Amino acid sequence: MKKKEIAVGGQAVIEGVMMRGPDALATAVRRKDGTIELYKQPFISITTKVKFLGLPIIRGFVNLIEMLKIGVSTLTFSASRFELDLDEAEKDKAQKQHSPIVEKLYEIGSYIFAFGLAFLLFGFLPYKLADWLNLSKQDFYFNLFAGVVRIIFFVVYVWLISLMKDIKRLFRYHGAEHKNVHAYEKDMELTIANIQTNTTLHPRCGTSFMFFVMLVSILVFSITDTLVSAFIIHGPVPILIRLGYHLLLIPLVSGLSYEVLKFSGRNLKHPLVKLMTVPGMAMQRITTQPPDDEMVETALVAMKAALDMDYSEHKVKVLDSIK
Repeated sequence: MKKKEIAVGGQAVIEGVMMRGPDALATAVRRKDGTIELYKQPFISITTKVKFLGLPIIRGFVNLIEMLKIGVSTLTFSASRFELDLDEAEKDKAQKQHSPIVEKLYEIGSYIFAFGLAFLLFGFLPYKLADWLNLSKQDFYFNLFAGVVRIIFFVVYVWLISLMKDIKRLFRYHGAEHKNVHAYEKDMELTIANIQTNTTLHPRCGTSFMFFVMLVSILVFSITDTLVSAFIIHGPVPILIRLGYHLLLIPLVSGLSYEVLKFSGRNLKHPLVKLMTVPGMAMQRITTQPPDDEMVETALVAMKAALDMDYSEHKVKVLDSIK
């Protein structure tokens, strides 16, 4: 069968899926009564509007920022719809536990904790461990060791959160998203039974992108450290200075990783590409889980809406806004 040329993809949200088509975003969430609520909005990446931002490497970092923004807004939307299905006792309990001010402070504190934990696990601690092993004078081995530690921390962290009931359900919706994308790309008839025959693993997943980022960072950081050590510091680079300019290099690393991901998506049958996608695909065995038929249908509605396909056969309530 002819493979679809229009790219589609998205992310799992609370009790639903967001899909991104060529010129629209569609988020579908399953409500407690079984109905699917759909919110669709036009979206065209700024990388297609501003020529400079669409250049290779630059477009990767811009796309990452756009998707982070979209991800936060769609997760917030799905959470607000989920809260509507809480029973009165749960709502009263939540209201009694936190006043608006306390709730806001809790939200700010959670962001600070999340960023602090990320900095510790994926920034400072891997470098400190490499320094303890006296690898600071060997830039490549320093970054190789720190990169491996970073990957280990990432895998363990994802595995631990996957044990949580709510996260496991989110990962099942992630699996539903991938199954739908596979069915569309194979030009299959989009029935739930057909979609369910597909795997939950997909090479263009954000999980694979994260692995590419961590692998590309080893190469980029090693080259940069060598240059800084030879021409600026004239010796081993102190940890905090190394960490500082490594953070500044994240746009470059993410941009290069995006290009690698796009290349791999176009050349999936190449042996080298297959090898490159192994870590990300293996990780998806944690971040994607088998969905039930209702989850698959929810993802299907989001995909059809994002691609301007007919979804009238499904029980859908279209929302005019996300409020």
